[in-house]
Amino acid sequence: MKVLFLGSSRFSKIVLQKLFSNKINISAIITQPDKPSGRGHKLKSTEVKEFAIKKNIDVYTFDKVKLHIEEIKKIDYDVAVVASFGQILPQEFLDYKLAINVHPSLLPKYRGATPIQSALLNGDKITGVTIMKVAKEVDAGDIILQREYEICGEYYLELEEKLAIMGGEMTIEVLKAIENGSVKFTPQDNSKALLVQKINKEDGKLDFSQSAEQIVNRVRALAEEVGCFIMLEDRTIKIYKVIDVSNKYSVEQNKVMVNKKNFIIGCKNGAIEVITCQSPSGKMVFGRDYINGHNDILGKTIL
Repeated sequence: MKVLFLGSSRFSKIVLQKLFSNKINISAIITQPDKPSGRGHKLKSTEVKEFAIKKNIDVYTFDKVKLHIEEIKKIDYDVAVVASFGQILPQEFLDYKLAINVHPSLLPKYRGATPIQSALLNGDKITGVTIMKVAKEVDAGDIILQREYEICGEYYLELEEKLAIMGGEMTIEVLKAIENGSVKFTPQDNSKALLVQKINKEDGKLDFSQSAEQIVNRVRALAEEVGCFIMLEDRTIKIYKVIDVSNKYSVEQNKVMVNKKNFIIGCKNGAIEVITCQSPSGKMVFGRDYINGHNDILGKTIL
């Protein structure tokens, strides 16, 4: 069976690697065009394109798939596998040949752009991966295979990798089922659908009117990609890792505790400890080391 792969992100690349390492026949890859990146705004390819070039797989960079249907029809493939591609696919493409999608949530929960972050933000204990038939409406297609994963304290990148590997393994199962004619499609219960939106940089600001658990969840979900931060007088401090220390410390909400050994901040009904952080002009350091060099923030109020 020949596969056309559509993907653009790190999640996509991990799924693609799993397929490739299991000798799935990848006829061609479609990914997003190169985009300006970094201070110099140099054009940067997606990780999927870089992988395709390295493995000598034909790769196409289409800004809008709907403008390239005739080119796609010239590609020799049996089924399309879509994983975090970043475009809504046109009906003409979906009608041409079967397209399946690898989605890192238990649909119909968390349809949309940020299923992994949303699971972490909401403190979910269980997430998973769904393989579905692609439909024009976002993540609304019939379910082919679904598998749960128990969240065990992971931050975003670790959870993304685990779900992508699982998704790759599940895709291989589904491709075999398609090939032998045993694949089954189960419609989603649209009444239970929950659509999640893109996350902005502003969402990374920590709100200490929330509980310690909510703050820890936000850092786990956003610190590695979107970025988390606090505002303290004239400085912005990036936050990378925190833990809930509500059972050890009592401190006023929004205040930095007067404690020269640990970076403790009071929140709603509790406290969190900053484990790693970074000042605007510095490098990432342990919270206790940051406090050692910045005793002036002790007792101050987080804005």
